[in-house]
Amino acid sequence: MFKKLSAALLASVFALAACAADRQGDPASAPAAGSAVDPAAEQVVRAALKKLAPGVQIDQIASSPLPGFYQVIASGQLVYVSTDGKYMVNGDVVDLGAKENLSERAWASFRKAELAKVPASQRIVFAPPHPKYTVTVFSDVNCGYCRMFHSHIKQFNDEGIAVEYLAWPREGVTDTAGAPTDTYKEMVSVWCAADRKAAFTAAKQGKTPTSAECPNPVKDEFDLGVKLGVTGTPMVLGPDGMVLGGYVTPDKLLKLLEKGG
Repeated sequence: MFKKLSAALLASVFALAACAADRQGDPASAPAAGSAVDPAAEQVVRAALKKLAPGVQIDQIASSPLPGFYQVIASGQLVYVSTDGKYMVNGDVVDLGAKENLSERAWASFRKAELAKVPASQRIVFAPPHPKYTVTVFSDVNCGYCRMFHSHIKQFNDEGIAVEYLAWPREGVTDTAGAPTDTYKEMVSVWCAADRKAAFTAAKQGKTPTSAECPNPVKDEFDLGVKLGVTGTPMVLGPDGMVLGGYVTPDKLLKLLEKGG
């Protein structure tokens, strides 16, 4: 899921994703447990990124496997910035000995922690009585692959897999004129329905949900998806926060979960 971007393009991505940051503020960084981040160096790194992309939301600054660099998660991107603020590396760090993608592992840890903050009441859950595994899926009610994925929901449950949906309208929350997008309004109606599971399934079958409004988490879940690097739907995340794919069949998803992702 990592993109090899030029500095200019990365700045543009930061700037676009920072729209949500302008609304939410720039929280203090939360280094990973056990990491040592020098406060002075952190401020240098933070200032360098702000200069590159004013308004960028910096969610985490932590130590990294690269000597002289900090690992930074900001506006849906994971990058490495030198402690003197002069260099930025955008790409995967791979432990050749362990044959492990350390960047993806860092992303997974961050996603897991952020997803744990989402209450069960804000998810639409399809689960068997005693699930063996639970996955989180960022989904849109109108995308073709999302509909294909949900068409197998009984098979997922039969395999012992609980599916917890979060809202991610691909059109975004508002259009260029600032008006709510049609998909956003449909997803709000689903989340506000008396029977959300039935409304969700009906929408996946192409039936327009009955218009409804209420306090709902759709915008917050969309912003969370941006923060976690979601760029399309469906996005399936395992219990450990690892990306297991987009559209995956029940048998393939079960094999991935059995292998630990």
